[in-house]
Amino acid sequence: MSQSEDKKKVKKTSDLSEEQVKKYLEDNMDFFDRHTDLIGKFEFSHAPGKTASLFEKQVSVLREKNVELRHRITTLTNNAKENDAIFKNSRDLILSLLDAENLDELNANFSYAMENTFSVEYFCMIIFGDEEKTKPIRVEKYDVASDKIGAIIKGQKPVCGALRKTELDFLFPESKGIGSAAVIPIINTEVIGVIAMGSSNATYYNSDMGTLFLTYIAEILARSISNINY
Repeated sequence: MSQSEDKKKVKKTSDLSEEQVKKYLEDNMDFFDRHTDLIGKFEFSHAPGKTASLFEKQVSVLREKNVELRHRITTLTNNAKENDAIFKNSRDLILSLLDAENLDELNANFSYAMENTFSVEYFCMIIFGDEEKTKPIRVEKYDVASDKIGAIIKGQKPVCGALRKTELDFLFPESKGIGSAAVIPIINTEVIGVIAMGSSNATYYNSDMGTLFLTYIAEILARSISNINY
């Protein structure tokens, strides 16, 4: 080989970019199987004053991936346990609502679950009726409720976030300092009441949160209330 040809070959090799080398190795995964003599020649920064061969580097990478995989499995396991707990608590609440024989018992079962099972900071259930009643269950005339939370009633959809003061005062008359709330209409052909949850945290209930569970509870309440003569 002439000197000019040798220089041309060196230049051609040096023109290879890192991406080209990477692409070649990715397309030829058995490269180091076919060139085992190279494995011990590669050295990588491992720790101050130490180097590691390609094989040791691979082992290190595999260890790191193993740790990451364990973390993922732990996360999935914890999520599964949390989901199991949510399912059990939801099932118990639904059964207690379906078993209620009157509105007072319905409210008591709902309130117990909100306070003791789901640890809701503020909550209420309001039923619309002809006669106003505050204890043990709260019943408000439809016209009064419509005047205070008319937009929520007309929308017939869950509302989450910061509410107007007049709305908060109506829903939680004895509670102050509520930063955010979720209000879900109880619908049985028409709105017959609402359930509401509140938090002192201004961002706890927000427009981006899912309301499927709360809507489901409201549907169960609607079915239970329709079976109770009030």
